[in-house]
Amino acid sequence: MADSELGLSDLKAGLVVSGIVPDQSVTIVAVRPMNGAVTVYYDAGDGSTFGQEIIDQQSVQHLSLVQQSSRSLPFDANPEEFRLAAEALRIKYAAQYDPMSAVYSSNIDPLPHQIRAVYEDMLPKVPLRFLLADDPGAGKTIMAGLYIKEMLLRSAAERIIIACPGGLVEQWHDELSSKFGLEFEVFDPYMQVLSPTGNPFRDHQLLICRMDQVARDDDRLAMLGDVHWDIAIVDEAHRMSAHFKSAKGDITRTSRYRLGETLSRTAENLLLMTATPHSGKEEDFQLFMALLDPDRFAGKYRSKIHHTDTKGLMRRMVKEDLLTFDGKPLFPERRAETVDYRLSPQELDLYEHVTEYVRSGMGQADRLKAAGDARRGNSVGFALTILQRRLASSPEAILRSLERRKQRLSQRLDDLEHDSRVIDAPVVGDGYGADRFDEDQYEDMWEEAAEDQQHDLESRLDEVVDSATAAQTKEELIVEIHTLDVLVAEARVVRNSGQDAKWRELSSILSDNVLESGSSPMPHKLIIFTEHRDTLNYLQRRVVTLLGRPEAVVTIHGGLNRDERRQRQHDFVNNPAARILIATDAAGEGLNLQRANLMVNYDLPWNPNRIEQRFGRIHRIGQKQVCWLWNLMARNTREGDVYLRLLSKIAQMKTAYNGNLFNVLGDSDAFEGRPLKDLMIDAIRYGDRDDVKAQLNRTIDSSVANGLEELVKEKSANTSMYPSLDVRKVRELMEQTRERKLQPGYIAAFFLAAFKRLNGAARLRESQRWQLTHVPATIRSKAASLNRHEQLAQAYERVTFETSRVSLRDDTPDAILIAPGEPLLTAVIELIIERFGSTLDHGTVFIDRTDTQPENPVLMAAAEQTITDGRERVISQHFDYLQIPNNADPQFSIAPPYLDYEPARADEQPAVRLVLDSDWIRNDQSGLVRDWVYTKGTRPRLDELTVRKQADNARVLQQVRDRLQAEIEYWYAQYNILLENERNGRANKRMTASAAQKRAQSYERRLAAREQELGADVRLHAKPALIRGMALVIPEHALHEQTDVEDVVPRRRPRLFAKDTTMVDRRAVDATLSAEKHEGRHPHEMPHNNKGYDIQSVDALGNRYFIEVKGRIAGAEETFTVTSNEVVFAQTQKERHFLSLVIVSPEGADHDRIRYIEHAFDRIVPSDSTTSYNERFKDYWDRGTDPR
Repeated sequence: MADSELGLSDLKAGLVVSGIVPDQSVTIVAVRPMNGAVTVYYDAGDGSTFGQEIIDQQSVQHLSLVQQSSRSLPFDANPEEFRLAAEALRIKYAAQYDPMSAVYSSNIDPLPHQIRAVYEDMLPKVPLRFLLADDPGAGKTIMAGLYIKEMLLRSAAERIIIACPGGLVEQWHDELSSKFGLEFEVFDPYMQVLSPTGNPFRDHQLLICRMDQVARDDDRLAMLGDVHWDIAIVDEAHRMSAHFKSAKGDITRTSRYRLGETLSRTAENLLLMTATPHSGKEEDFQLFMALLDPDRFAGKYRSKIHHTDTKGLMRRMVKEDLLTFDGKPLFPERRAETVDYRLSPQELDLYEHVTEYVRSGMGQADRLKAAGDARRGNSVGFALTILQRRLASSPEAILRSLERRKQRLSQRLDDLEHDSRVIDAPVVGDGYGADRFDEDQYEDMWEEAAEDQQHDLESRLDEVVDSATAAQTKEELIVEIHTLDVLVAEARVVRNSGQDAKWRELSSILSDNVLESGSSPMPHKLIIFTEHRDTLNYLQRRVVTLLGRPEAVVTIHGGLNRDERRQRQHDFVNNPAARILIATDAAGEGLNLQRANLMVNYDLPWNPNRIEQRFGRIHRIGQKQVCWLWNLMARNTREGDVYLRLLSKIAQMKTAYNGNLFNVLGDSDAFEGRPLKDLMIDAIRYGDRDDVKAQLNRTIDSSVANGLEELVKEKSANTSMYPSLDVRKVRELMEQTRERKLQPGYIAAFFLAAFKRLNGAARLRESQRWQLTHVPATIRSKAASLNRHEQLAQAYERVTFETSRVSLRDDTPDAILIAPGEPLLTAVIELIIERFGSTLDHGTVFIDRTDTQPENPVLMAAAEQTITDGRERVISQHFDYLQIPNNADPQFSIAPPYLDYEPARADEQPAVRLVLDSDWIRNDQSGLVRDWVYTKGTRPRLDELTVRKQADNARVLQQVRDRLQAEIEYWYAQYNILLENERNGRANKRMTASAAQKRAQSYERRLAAREQELGADVRLHAKPALIRGMALVIPEHALHEQTDVEDVVPRRRPRLFAKDTTMVDRRAVDATLSAEKHEGRHPHEMPHNNKGYDIQSVDALGNRYFIEVKGRIAGAEETFTVTSNEVVFAQTQKERHFLSLVIVSPEGADHDRIRYIEHAFDRIVPSDSTTSYNERFKDYWDRGTDPR
């Protein structure tokens, strides 16, 4: 068509014009009138150029019509193939249709605080820079998994890396796999050798790495820095610490902090996770927060100049504030008791003699370090510390340790006879030299070790404890061995005497709380924590003897491999006969043991926050009972007195075992700049001096008080860190999206039909569980092409679409959950779109044969709406269905109506062609669809997001200005002072005036850049709606009454049913509405042609219920019909869906009878060839109950 001139009134959606973009034609998407002008929204057609332009009377003269839209869809596609392709597309873009798709397609039971974190605090932030700092046990891994899966489903992420301590790697891997169907790879050094690109981080899209494995290797850290990540997550992120080393702001960065800086620089979205974000030092906390925003936390913290504002950057919720959806506390009460006892005279003598040996050895170690031999001094000091802790553990532990130490030193004496250099030999090799085995290094190595490596680490520790000696000559070694002879003999006497005061206290606890637990069908289970394997073995023997049943005791320790630990955990949790778990700290991390509610700390760790970690194994989500903890401590010992003072002081303040306080006290310098373990060593070495005792007591008292004061101050000063949880609002958020759920019903219906269409074979086994006996090679090849790491099996023993059916209690195998994002479903979707996707471009014709068919034909369209920011990052995406009648406004539809429609029969084709030849259908309606979607959907959302983004930018800009302006003023003030001093000959060697001036100018440049970024007008862009498919839906009656071309659509619809049908339907709906009100709910009747259900009802808590109503006249209640959409919707909503059956009495409404059926259609297996089901009324009536 030749170019033609246009006026303002001619500009309409769908026109193709030139003159807006130079040398390019564009399609008008929408037009908004203005005073004397219009705003034109256009699409350049290249998939990337979208924009808007104000056109007035003058500029419209430069526009020319290039092409007028014409009918673009022939509506000739196969209806069944169209239906499959349309559902494939809907599920592929599940997150655009169902805003909480990740929740319903994951094997989790989400909680209000988790939903709020992901869907209110994290997903709306683009890009994300966030610290999730909820208490231990709040399910931070679940929140991270939900965020990851939602981002993947929204196509907002492909490359994701998770960095965490080595001991948590397997837990992350297992939870992401079992709960979210996400298969991450675990980084291993061999990947570096096998990497095709030379950079293993570039080769793998979903990766979990051990924090120190990368942080402490400069080459790996450099390779990591060369790769861009869509999402980076760091667990236990507080380990990425840094410290200011001078007043001028110089920073000492740990290797882990440099890892954090690398991820902050290379990741589009950064999520940090820790339950201990604040160690008590504000300047260190602000350095940590600078990983998220260097400008908001620039420079060294100065209390009189800066203030802490973390709004928008972090969230912290403590256990006491967490609630269920019913508004009840999520965690039960927890109680702790200190059980103090006194050593027997024999035990006390042994304690004093061994302690004297330790004190003497520590003095020798100090002399070694003073003489320059720090390597041996550290080794000896660490070994003796562990020996002292084993002394406090049990007679068995100290006996075995002394025996091994004597044996090792005797062997060294024998070797010395042949080689005098042996006395100076290192006690441990292979990179774990004795000089590295101090307390802090060992803690780091333990936390970074994989489960299967912990046994080796324990063995290396034993080598140090058993052989590190301060003896420098043969004579000194002989004297030490002689001392050990005496101690071994004394320890053996104590062990053999059976006089173990600590065991007596434990046996009393067991007798009162385990043996005397009554006849409860769920008897109490108890966990005993010890630090030492010898004590574990000792306790196992004694507890088995006490209980009289070996099967009642389970042990977990570092000598077990990963599979053995998981099996023993499973036995303890699931076997009713297993009552007691005895564990070292190998079970203190990564295991969920809330089946138990009782715990004993047989050995108290020298790091207080280990108590919280241990207690967190049972006091976590899912625990229903009050949790009890007993701490055993000897009163007449030096270290016992220290811990008793600490525990009693906490109890006085009524904050016993509040994780917040213990996390602060577990910091490396919580006790006046020193950790608790240093106080313990002081007590051991100098605890018999009154002045030392008094100083230790003062330190403990003041540190507990200060720690609590800091926590209270932090919470009151930083309310944004500690948000309150509005359960009602979170529930409302979930309920608003419930109607759009796809899992399980719609996913099952699509997959089974598509899998069959692709020549797969599936057999129903147990209820809602299928066996896939044949997965075609085409599906397996497609999965491999999508992800070379995903290898599908040729058959699957069980699959399911229902999360509750993944694992059964019987011996049947676990099932694979088929849900959005799962590789098998993804491959099937892609193949269906490949084969039948073109049907969406062609369009198709459906016939509506339901009893709610409309008067006239309608067009049905699927439209995708997208809003982006200035960097083309997707801010919002929606997938909606519209029904477009002739000469009337389109209407949005929640459910895709095509599931209930059928293809036209051969005898109906002539009438179909008459409808297709009507002017209304011949004219392209895509412009109308795009204009309507923009006006009624995209534009209001765009305005809402723009206002929100402007407010966020304004808040962040103010925070940045406050901080950077303060730094600028500070450094210019320093510049003036330094300059004056330099002029007077008093130059500062550490900082020059020029350096201070450069520092101020650097902050000025950073402020200018952020002002330009955040101060500009927010420009969000609405992309033209993508029409993802269009179909013509013709009511059946219209086809049967065609008379000629001029009368395509009849003016009225004939009655299809008996004259009483309307009355029966009305009475049935009225009876159901009345029943709902009687039950205290608030019902709302849906439009007559609503797809899926007839009534939506809301209870007092805000929960929504969906009710399908079927009424029959008394005596004529033989069958009723349900559509495919009604069946699948009911299967998807599960317990939130009722089928209401009403028998309408001829005697009047007062005599009508009503019954509700829950899970009404669970027995129906969806079929790709069936759009409606004729069911026996009586069968369902007999299953029903009175409304409730």
